[in-house]
Amino acid sequence: MATVSPSLLFFARVLGLAVAVLVLIWALAFKSSFLTPSLSQQDLIYAVLHPLLMVIGFILLSGEAILVHRWLVGSRGLKKLVHLWLQGVALASGIFGIWTKFQGKDGIVANFYSLHSWMGLASVSLFGAQWLIGFLNFWHRGEVRTVRIRILPWHVFLGLYTYALAIATAETGLLEKLTFLQTKRNVPKHSTESMVVNSLGLGLALLSGFVILVAVSPNYQILQSKLLYSETRCLSS
Repeated sequence: MATVSPSLLFFARVLGLAVAVLVLIWALAFKSSFLTPSLSQQDLIYAVLHPLLMVIGFILLSGEAILVHRWLVGSRGLKKLVHLWLQGVALASGIFGIWTKFQGKDGIVANFYSLHSWMGLASVSLFGAQWLIGFLNFWHRGEVRTVRIRILPWHVFLGLYTYALAIATAETGLLEKLTFLQTKRNVPKHSTESMVVNSLGLGLALLSGFVILVAVSPNYQILQSKLLYSETRCLSS
């Protein structure tokens, strides 16, 4: 089993929990920030669901899927299955999270104008393609090992890139929302809500660092090299 420093996993889990708590506090304790006089109660639900689904459902679950190979005890098949299902739930959360933004009274066009919206659509689309390619090549039994060996490095790279892109997308969304609140709603820069949003952004930045560090840890790389070497020998024998 791939082993990493327990402290790295511990800090990753603590930061993930802190991020979840902060986004819940922001979405539930400051609901007025997501509500304008023109929005109905149903629109408020959609507005609150968006950060919850994209941060907890999309980012945190996809990060946990990356960490599965480090802490889960069992066969490679079990780890692959758990990884696949966690990424699938994360993808569903991302798709539904984007869908909630398209339910406003102004429709899709009015909500698809900012860098945040463009990056969000790009990250979820890339994530979906990555999940499908991973399923076809690493779970579907019809693929030969030589194909899996060639694709594995690219699968790892694109997985980490998509995760980092999702983090960057969340950061742009937080900045966009906080700027709007401070300029349009006159929310003080040193208010409790501003501190919560800034802490959430910092927590996401730190979390991504620990998750990626665990993913590229030397122990894991050595194990992957051994697995690839053993599979190559099996093919040549």
